[in-house]
Amino acid sequence: MPFRFIHTADLHLDSPLTSLALRNADLGDLVRGATRKALERIVDLAIAETVDAVIIAGDLYDGSQTSMATALFLMGQMRRLDAAGILVFLIRGNHDAQSQITRELTFPPNVHVFDGRGKPVRAGALASGREIHVHGVSFANPHAPSSLLPTYRAPVPDAVNIGLMHTSLAGASSHDPYAPVGLSDLSAHGFDYWALGHIHQRRVHLEKPWIVMPGNPQGRDINEGGPKGVTLATITDDGEITCEEHHVAIALFERLSIDLSSSNDWPGMLDHIETVLGEARGAANGAHLVARLMLTGATPLAWRLRRDEDLLLGEIQNLAASLGECWIEAVELAVSAPATSTGSDTGPVDELSHLMHADVVQSHAYREELRETLADLLRQLPKEARSLLAPDEAAEEALLSDLALRGSDSVLARLGDSERA
Repeated sequence: MPFRFIHTADLHLDSPLTSLALRNADLGDLVRGATRKALERIVDLAIAETVDAVIIAGDLYDGSQTSMATALFLMGQMRRLDAAGILVFLIRGNHDAQSQITRELTFPPNVHVFDGRGKPVRAGALASGREIHVHGVSFANPHAPSSLLPTYRAPVPDAVNIGLMHTSLAGASSHDPYAPVGLSDLSAHGFDYWALGHIHQRRVHLEKPWIVMPGNPQGRDINEGGPKGVTLATITDDGEITCEEHHVAIALFERLSIDLSSSNDWPGMLDHIETVLGEARGAANGAHLVARLMLTGATPLAWRLRRDEDLLLGEIQNLAASLGECWIEAVELAVSAPATSTGSDTGPVDELSHLMHADVVQSHAYREELRETLADLLRQLPKEARSLLAPDEAAEEALLSDLALRGSDSVLARLGDSERA
């Protein structure tokens, strides 16, 4: 009989969603609960597929704020797997290391939590008699500046070896460095399958041996967009491994860019947005769609869209609600007024537009004044929101440029509408 297992990581159960909750409390509750629903779907899949094991490569929790209710929910899901005869192998990731409850839990007998010594555990055997061994290393601290690979034992001879590791690999810009290691080093270690965790975007790095980062099974904000799921791996009797992705997310985050160049009136604009939302909702495959809309293009509605942003957001939210299981995370405007003239006969607004974009927006004095205003705003926001808006100096510069252009476009849109009136 083949040996089959589900590989997942980075569930971040009951992760606090400060930025979402600030915008929409109901949406924040939906996505916070979605991390639990995703785990339930993983357990449902494991039972339906009659897998032999579930492998969790770190970050079940989301740090020190984990409650006892979260832990009890997790225990309930582990007992469901135990009742189905499914083994669970897990390592602690950097967020698990911050949890006070992690060390106090008593898992059911089907769950093996690896310690920091890297000792392999026999998980089963193929019909040929070849054994399956699982290796893993947990780290007790939230920071691991060096590679954990030297801690792992050599492959068990004449066996299929599966390794669990929580790592940022050689580095990922959107994630904190953690136990960095090169793909060539992992490949050379001799394991048949590396079950990785930590980076929230799915990627199969290699197939011989398999080196798989499954991504998190449930996105938590717009920066964790796209389909989310787990990897279902099958080891055949001759030791060959095949993998397939299964989507389990309850909520799907998507950025949607909508060109309003052909929209000349408010009802037509809403019809166009509803069509795009409907198509994206249908492509979500049963998950709630959580969309951030970027409205673009040259349209005579530019001034009104900017003036009535609150009305626009309310109308779009109503459209989303009518579609069902569709949410609007935010609406951003990158629209402009249509050109008021052609050829070399430019009007005063066109001349002002050129002056603002070429000189004013790029001037040192203007940017420094804008920087001070942004700094005052950031100081008034919670730490989580500050990190989201400007996590580093490069992101702050990009935000300044975006704010400057949007501000000038808003002024020009209003002037352009006044000139045409």
